[in-house]
Amino acid sequence: MHAWSHLYAIVDAGVAIRAGWAPRDLARAYLDGGARLLQLRATGVDRATLLDWCQEIVGLAAPVGARVIVNDFCDLVLMAGADGVHLGQNDLPVETARRLLGTEAIIGLSTHDDEQVEASARQPLSYVAIGPVYDTGTKDTGYAAVGLEAVRRTSVAAGTRPVVAIGGITVATAPDVIAAGAASIAVISDLLTGGDPARRVSEYLDALGGP
Repeated sequence: MHAWSHLYAIVDAGVAIRAGWAPRDLARAYLDGGARLLQLRATGVDRATLLDWCQEIVGLAAPVGARVIVNDFCDLVLMAGADGVHLGQNDLPVETARRLLGTEAIIGLSTHDDEQVEASARQPLSYVAIGPVYDTGTKDTGYAAVGLEAVRRTSVAAGTRPVVAIGGITVATAPDVIAAGAASIAVISDLLTGGDPARRVSEYLDALGGP
């Protein structure tokens, strides 16, 4: 896998639409700002619509060499030609996803505590996500904020695999999260702050020292 991106921009369809953005257009804005790692997340959307969004975003990402991850659905990864899948603790088992998608696909897993992080070390993952790092209103994970110390522990436990930190991260706190051992920070709502997502992505990349 080529170099891991410091910024993992998540296109959450619900957040996007509430802010007046079609998921495709928000993805384009993120790419225009320099994001090269995107995730499409859409809860409660019919599969045909979700496939259309996936295909559109993959089409936008390909010319600039960006990678697209789909939340939850391995079949949509295959149908849309996306780069991989992100799984939660209650989603398809990682081993099954790996069999379906093959050895080259990116597979990430959400973890929220040390026990889950330890279990992830035995699974065929491309990256491990830890969070919420800070309190966040975007998604109710059912877990309390884990803080920077959990990012440090996860980076040790993950070994050579990238750690993605998520949850309540802002431009101001992003460098601290990277310094704690995260390879990448995943951001949802804060990329819409100010109403100019391309510019906001650029601000993140400046704070993080590049893509």
